[in-house]
Amino acid sequence: MEVRHKLNEVKKHCDFKTEGTKAKKLHFCSQCGKSFSRKENRNRHMIIHSGEKPYTCTQCGKSFSQASTLSIHLRIHSGEKPFNCDQCGKGFISSSELRQHLKVHSDERPYVCSLCGKSFTRAEYLKLHQKTHNGVRDHVCCDCGKSFTRAEYLKRHQRIHTGEKLYKCSYCDKRFINSGNLKVHERFHTGEKPYHCTQCEKSFKHSCSFRNHMKKYHKSRV
Repeated sequence: MEVRHKLNEVKKHCDFKTEGTKAKKLHFCSQCGKSFSRKENRNRHMIIHSGEKPYTCTQCGKSFSQASTLSIHLRIHSGEKPFNCDQCGKGFISSSELRQHLKVHSDERPYVCSLCGKSFTRAEYLKLHQKTHNGVRDHVCCDCGKSFTRAEYLKRHQRIHTGEKLYKCSYCDKRFINSGNLKVHERFHTGEKPYHCTQCEKSFKHSCSFRNHMKKYHKSRV
């Protein structure tokens, strides 16, 4: 209930801001009709329609139409996650990701699979899930032929072939193919053990070690 209340408060705040600025939005996008209160904001928005992406990441070469989007993207490389969930402590690189995550705690899952009844917090999650029913793996590696349901899975896989390691440890010179491996590695430096057993209060660095512990000593599956 508390999380649902927070989501409603965010919506009310956004509605209030929208109502307060609606009369002042005099600059319209000729492509989609979206309106803006300032001409420079309209001009910045129109870059999206032109396909121009002048802001390039120096770490991986990916380009963006907006400087703000590049700034958010750079947090993937730095590991910075300034937006934290006050329910579980999980961090996110943007406020929009945090808002989507809050739906997990509110049990709000409006997107339902018509084939199995499984529900999701986001439409794109439902779309990806539906590929498990029809067997679609439309993202194929040109080096080995392995296929994936998501473009980001393919991109991450391709680093195995290229040897590209974008994620550098902030404590030593070791580098990794993906941010998940980096996060696990850095726990050796920090001593962090995020997986806690509620039955014996033992803690673990790795989720697999935690699961093995629960199965062996507490006869429990997690």
